[in-house]
Parts: sequence; C-alpha cells; structure tokens
Amino acid sequence: MAAFMVIIGFFLLVLCVCTALLRWNEMRYRKKGLPPGTMGWPIFGETTEFLRHGPNFMKNQRARYGSFFKSHILGCPTVVSMDPELNRYILMNEAKGLVPGYPKSMLDILGKCNIAAVHGSTHKQMRGALLALISPTMIREQLLPKIDEFMRIFLSNWDNKVINIQEKTKEMAFLSSLKQIASAESSSVAQEFMPEFFKLVVGTLSLPIDLPGTNYRRGFQARKNILKILGQLIEDRRDSNESHLDMLGYLMRKDYGNRYKLSDDEIIDQIITILYSGYETVSTTSMMAVKYLHDHPHVLEELRQEHMAIRERKRPDEPIEWNDLKAMRFTRAVIFETSRLATIVNGVLRKTTQEMELNGFVIPKGWRIYVYTREINYDPFLYPDPLAFNPWRWMDKSLESQSYFFIFGGGTRQCPGKELGIAEVSTFLHYFVTRYRWEEVGGEKLMKFPRVEAPNGLHIRVSSY
Repeated sequence: MAAFMVIIGFFLLVLCVCTALLRWNEMRYRKKGLPPGTMGWPIFGETTEFLRHGPNFMKNQRARYGSFFKSHILGCPTVVSMDPELNRYILMNEAKGLVPGYPKSMLDILGKCNIAAVHGSTHKQMRGALLALISPTMIREQLLPKIDEFMRIFLSNWDNKVINIQEKTKEMAFLSSLKQIASAESSSVAQEFMPEFFKLVVGTLSLPIDLPGTNYRRGFQARKNILKILGQLIEDRRDSNESHLDMLGYLMRKDYGNRYKLSDDEIIDQIITILYSGYETVSTTSMMAVKYLHDHPHVLEELRQEHMAIRERKRPDEPIEWNDLKAMRFTRAVIFETSRLATIVNGVLRKTTQEMELNGFVIPKGWRIYVYTREINYDPFLYPDPLAFNPWRWMDKSLESQSYFFIFGGGTRQCPGKELGIAEVSTFLHYFVTRYRWEEVGGEKLMKFPRVEAPNGLHIRVSSY
C-alpha cells in the first residue's frame, strides 16, 4: 500500500511540475499585442507536435486562433501566417524589417554564407553568382548536355528489376547535381560525399541539440566532413591550373569573366546550397511524378505521346536539346501539378530585424514568421477540384503568373534554380517513360510532412516499354 501511495505521489508531483512549466512558458510570451496561440514547453516548444502532425496541427491551431497565430517551433518563437494576402505582402517586402529566418539547425548545417540565409547586398552578390551559373544560356550550352548524358546512363538496365524509386531518385538528384558542379571529379568523390550529404539533409530539420546520437549532431559532423572534401577539391584544382567548364570552375575564376568574386568559404556554402535545394525538389518531384503517373494512366499516355514524338525526330543516341525541352509543354504541366498536389515545399521562414506590426499585432524583434503556403495549393477557387491530379490545368500559362503561385517561393526569394530543376525532372521523365513501363509493389505508405517521403521506400517493378 505504501509503495502504491509513493507512485501516486510521484505521478502527481510530475503532473504539477509539467503544468507549472507549461504555464510559466505561456506567461513568458504573454506580451500585450502578440497574436493568440500557444507556446508549448520551454526550449522544445511545440516542435514535436509540428513535425509529427504537420498540416493537422496547423489546421487545429487555425480553428482555435485564426489564420495568424503564435507558436514555438524548431527552437524559435514563431508567428504562423496562413493568410494568402498577408503571405504575399511578407514575401514581397523583405527589406522592410524582414530577413530570411531559417532555424538555427539549418543555418549551422548549410552554412551562414548560403544564399537562403544572407540578405541585402550580400544576398544580391550571392544570388548574382548563382544566377550566372544557371542562366538559360548556361542550361542550354553546358548544363543540359551534362544532364542528358547522366540520365541516359543512370536510367539504363532497369528492366526486369524491382527498384526503390525513392532511393533511385535521391541518388539521381545528388549525382546529377554533383556532375554539373564538378564534372571531372564527380565519380571519384561521390562514394565518400553522398552518405555525408544524406546525413546533412536530415539534420537541417531537427532541434539544434548538440548531443551524441541526435540528427543535429550527425548533420553538423557531416557538414565538417563535406567541408574537407570540397576544400581538398578546390585546393587540387588550384594546384593543377587546369580550367574546367562546370559550376565550380566558374566560381573559382578570378578573371574578368567572373563578375562575382567569392571567397572559398562562400564558394563551398554556395555548392552545398545548390546540392541541397536541387536534391530536395528534384528527387521528391521525380518520385511523386512516377507515383502519380502510375495512378493516372490517361496522364501517363499523354506524357508518353509527347516524349515519343520527340524521340521519333531523333536518332537513338541523339541527346535532348534546348528546343526539345521547350517542346515539353505537357511535361512542364505534370511537374507543376506534382509539386502542387504533393506540396514539396510547405512554406518559408522570415525573421524580424525590429519590432513591427503585422495584421494588427505586434511581432517582437528576432521572432520568426512562418509563411505557410501549403493550404493555398488546395484552394478550390484557385484550383477547381483541388485534390485531383489534373496537369491540364497548367496548360493555361497564366496560372504560372497568378499572384498566389508560391510553389517555387515568391518575391526576391523565388527559387533561382526553378528552370534547371524543371530541366532535370523533364529529362529524367523523358528517358523513363520512353524506355519503361512499371507497376507498384507493396503499396507503401507515403508521408507528406515535414518532408514528402515513403518511410519504407516506394518499390516498383520495371519492364521494357
């Protein structure tokens, strides 16, 4: 009996302590003028609920507090905006007291010189250097030939095999980007680089707790290993005095042809940013396109007809060219619809540089604002029958230019690699649908938040077309 009373007493003590901690944390942020909402636990906030329940967490908070509410996620006090008009204002007015507000884990692991983290004149410099690497001219003359050569080889010998398309598209996105960045050395460094890069990616969406075994610690250690690999690569190139027609070669140029002179640290962070942003979007869009095409045979038939028409005009070994890419109108529509329906990107983060007023509320200096754009992808007024996979809706080009089109970001932060990513996915789909047919094996579960992924893989049985 005494032991039972001790257990009950201990349970009540824990309950009282937890209640006191929750109440204390709420009181810390009960400042006049703040938006309504809850802040959760000290330090951890509501990160666990946010990462575990994602869209449902957001919907529940909006039902209780409206479309503009406070929370504490990924280590930061944060205001969440789910209002389309306000989101557009925030994205279009970065200089007015707002700068990129990515969480500490992402800044530490991607580097403080990466284009997503800097602002003002530094952002202009970094963005200019990046745009010079992925301009339409660069895609047409240098990058597309590399992409085509890579995809042609990567997608060979898949017939009569069961493959994990999630794993394959991750490899494809990473290796394709690496070939564009450092074409000569891509094969020799890939085996060492790839596992470190995958750990880095996982670490960017984690609580910044630097303890053994945490995703943050693994991601940060992976960054250190990647710095050594890239640093050695840059050093070897300088020692060789050879010129290279790839992204790293351009970034390292010191002559008049390179307007944007970057330090080695800036070059390395730029490379990590290119790999990271391209990897996430290209791999997931490719995987989900394969999934949606399998589930909608009439869409697959239309897409295949477009690509077969291109192949019929070419010799068997003739590569995809710029004009072929421009002719892939339905393919572009499939990519846009895949990005919309799967919601590859859920939103963007900003940080206040001063106390400011938004939507009638006061936002303290240093708080994050999460511009949550996921829900707009399912707005029936913008996209009739929004849960249907209907690429034909994008054949009207005006849909790309409408003011609530946030699939590739918005304002001065619109994804600079948008067209390069589309070129990569288009080329992947070209060789995949003209060579193979496929069926799903196992019907694995898909998760849509915080990343779109199949926890147990997405397996397909491939056969020749």
